Amino acid sequence: MAEPLRIGLTGSIGMGKSETAKLFARLGVPIYDADAAVHMLYEKNGAAVAPVGEAFPGCVKDGRIDRKALGEIVMGDAVALARLEAIVHPLVLEVEQAFLARAKAQGADLVVLDIPLLFETGAERRFDAVVAVSAPQAVQWARVMARPGMSEERFARILSRQLPDAEKRARADYVVDTGRGLEAAFDQVRQIVEELQARAKASHA
Repeated sequence: MAEPLRIGLTGSIGMGKSETAKLFARLGVPIYDADAAVHMLYEKNGAAVAPVGEAFPGCVKDGRIDRKALGEIVMGDAVALARLEAIVHPLVLEVEQAFLARAKAQGADLVVLDIPLLFETGAERRFDAVVAVSAPQAVQWARVMARPGMSEERFARILSRQLPDAEKRARADYVVDTGRGLEAAFDQVRQIVEELQARAKASHA
């Protein structure tokens, strides 16, 4: 059975990446969500709870990782963050491998992996194509500032850990602009899927 083409989906905060992932799903493309995988690993009985709790005492509450408490421990501490990533990344990769095996068994020709820090972690090498989700700066700002508990300072801190949008657009194989509404974005996604399905068919011929 042929391997499905792997499409990396990325984009800075407030660009509409999660909504774009749903548009791919509407077209029947299996979606892997790296953030959701981490949430699952941090939940009760999740594989990350014991090792993370041991490495960072005080971050486990009611049998699950308290993300706020953990964030306060590692925020601004590069060594602690690296230690956390060394524990969590291999576990996330296991979830990803299981997803890919399921998609292959189901005969999927494409899969989309939603990975927020795709370029920042050098993960683009693992994909057959990368899609960057983008929107005008004013749209991004309005979306992010409407989130509960968001501040200018927090927004700036998040952006400082992400590659500039212009660089993501330049490095991606495809760009989806969500600034003109979801239906316009859906048209772009449908075009990308049709093109990649044709590519997958040609490579499996």
